Amino acid sequence: MAWQQPSPRIRELIREGARIALNPGAEWIEQLDRATIAANPAVAADPVLAKVIQKANRANLVHWAAANMRDPGAPVPANLGTEPLRMARDLVRRGLDALALDIYRIGEYMAWRLWMSIAFDLTSDPDELRELLDVSAKSVNDFIEATLAGIAAQVQQEHDELTRGTHAERLEVVGLIIDGAPMSRERAEARLGYALSRHHTAAIIWSDELDGDHSNLDRAADAFCRTAGSARPLTVVGGLASRWVWVSDAESLDVDDVHAAVADAPGARIAVGTTAFGLEGFRRSHLEALTTQRTLARLRSDQRVAFFADVQIVSLITQNPEAASEFITNTLGGLESAGPELQTALLAFINEQCNASRAAKRLNTHRNTLLRRLESAQRLLPRPLDHTSVNVAVALEALQWRGTRTPTRDNSVPA
Repeated sequence: MAWQQPSPRIRELIREGARIALNPGAEWIEQLDRATIAANPAVAADPVLAKVIQKANRANLVHWAAANMRDPGAPVPANLGTEPLRMARDLVRRGLDALALDIYRIGEYMAWRLWMSIAFDLTSDPDELRELLDVSAKSVNDFIEATLAGIAAQVQQEHDELTRGTHAERLEVVGLIIDGAPMSRERAEARLGYALSRHHTAAIIWSDELDGDHSNLDRAADAFCRTAGSARPLTVVGGLASRWVWVSDAESLDVDDVHAAVADAPGARIAVGTTAFGLEGFRRSHLEALTTQRTLARLRSDQRVAFFADVQIVSLITQNPEAASEFITNTLGGLESAGPELQTALLAFINEQCNASRAAKRLNTHRNTLLRRLESAQRLLPRPLDHTSVNVAVALEALQWRGTRTPTRDNSVPA
């Protein structure tokens, strides 16, 4: 059907609505993210993939709204920019390409709810509202259909490479193991080229920056494997900004050594699971690394290196961020906003079974200095430490991992 230009009044309303849609409220953006990411547990569990989808959602919204500011009511060309294509490719690599349709349809539904809210605020005239919604519905639907078709056509050209390449084959096998699918150890070893009847330590290396060159992740993965002393590690490309690594029979991994491994790879971050044996150990260590990565993302932590053993309790108590914040505040009182010297001193004291001499040695500080800090810290607590030491230690651990970063909103209007 040939496109018919809307009336001048409807074009005016569409342009004004598009201007509003380019700057949606934070609450609506959060609803959009929750709805699309919850479409599949594999997406919800992977902070990097979730971020890829969030950026694609925002890019599509900006693309449609900006087009309607330039030429209200006219057909909107497909969005085949960086963000949608990156999402499609990462979904293909993870074997989740069929999910793209669900993500776009959920995004379309959420965007349409926003647009209807905008439309009802723009006019109360029934005839204007009817034409405005009719034109908009066709525009949104045609835009989504064109975008899906365009992405499918471009991704199809690369599909063989993405699904049959060495990394993609490894990712497929790894995915089956992690999902608990029945697979013999011998068959898995043959396809991975990696011995599984050993002790494994898994790591996830990723970057919060989705754009640009990610060779820094490969350098960090190589350095981590060298640090672990593993001769035959396994590395899988989990996505453009993510690498999954397993090292077998690793030497004892020290936090400082792992920090050194990522020091020459700016932007690279690493989450490390515990060491475990065999096929189940291979799976469990990776899931622990994933939990560690997810915990850092949930807490918006700036720390570049994290071990599951160090964040396990923090991960458990921060499943509900609001409840965790309330627990920290109620437990620590004024100590929550005190300087890090007091918090570190008290946590070291508790971890050393309330032995001041050992804590001072651990912190490399004078015992009298430590005692003064402990006295100051305990005065800030709402309840005596003798009765709350376990809760205080847990709250201080959570506070150490909680970051200062605020979530970024990519809602800018293109020039």
